[in-house]
Amino acid sequence: MPDALPVTLDDVRDAAARLKGVAHRTPVLRSRTLDALAGAEVFVKAENLQRVGAFKFRGAYNAISRLTPEQLARGIATYSSGNHAQAVALAARELGSSAVIVMPEDTPRLKREATAGYGAEIVTYDRYTGDRVAIGEALAAERGLTLIPPYEHPHVIAGQGTATLELIEEVGELDALVVPIGGGGLIAGSATAAKGLLPGIRVIGVEPEAGDDTRRSLAAGERVSIPIPRTIADGMAAEIPGELTFSINRRLVDEVVLVSDDEIRQAMRTAFERMKTVVEPSGATPLAALLAGRLGEPPRRIGVIASGGNVDVGRFAELLAAHP
Repeated sequence: MPDALPVTLDDVRDAAARLKGVAHRTPVLRSRTLDALAGAEVFVKAENLQRVGAFKFRGAYNAISRLTPEQLARGIATYSSGNHAQAVALAARELGSSAVIVMPEDTPRLKREATAGYGAEIVTYDRYTGDRVAIGEALAAERGLTLIPPYEHPHVIAGQGTATLELIEEVGELDALVVPIGGGGLIAGSATAAKGLLPGIRVIGVEPEAGDDTRRSLAAGERVSIPIPRTIADGMAAEIPGELTFSINRRLVDEVVLVSDDEIRQAMRTAFERMKTVVEPSGATPLAALLAGRLGEPPRRIGVIASGGNVDVGRFAELLAAHP
């Protein structure tokens, strides 16, 4: 009998109760045009409309809300390319704490300014030469802060799974769920919720072509490291899956497919023109996989997690102009 998974459906349900009235219950978007293009009924969970503009608020709040008053008084530390940074900054503020965030120097301006706007202190590093985990751990130890990592934390993973819990509660049976993969926390939580509610569902992860660390790791049966990816999907520039997330994903994720930067741009354009919604490159990857036919013969009813919408107007226009 296999070992029990570190996060369960009950953990996701517990997170949902904790997030009720705090996180947005985001809408599920439908588009007849998208259905026709995908050859299936597609249900898009619009986490681009979540607080801080991404699903990350769910996991950050679920984890930070469980800290002791003493831990909250000392403060929170994390490392993030942007969306988790904003989520920790806002959750810390909501819970009367403070946050110090280690962020790459090249983090998109919108994400950096929003993080600072929530009151966090920002410490920058070079993502191509620095080790953000080591920097974050050293900072937390030096200042006595509690480290809440972006995905290597069971309460973070459980919180992320609440988006899928809501999706299935609203639309019912799904044949497949398509989810972006960065460090693996979103798909780990999503797969936990999806397989717990619908054991026969197919869970499909999506990575950018330049950043296929999870696909390679699943094929190898162990975590595989790759060079830091260079992709427009900045939120998915992971070099190795998390140890905790991989322990879940290797058992619950059925397949990982890849999309190109041009396919991501086209998906962003389709979401904007046909669904009247803005998704950032990372959030558009599941739509890109659908539109590019990466799922082969499409399942009849497909759930999609559009994970975020944090892209400023200049960058959005620049990305779409590059793919007329």
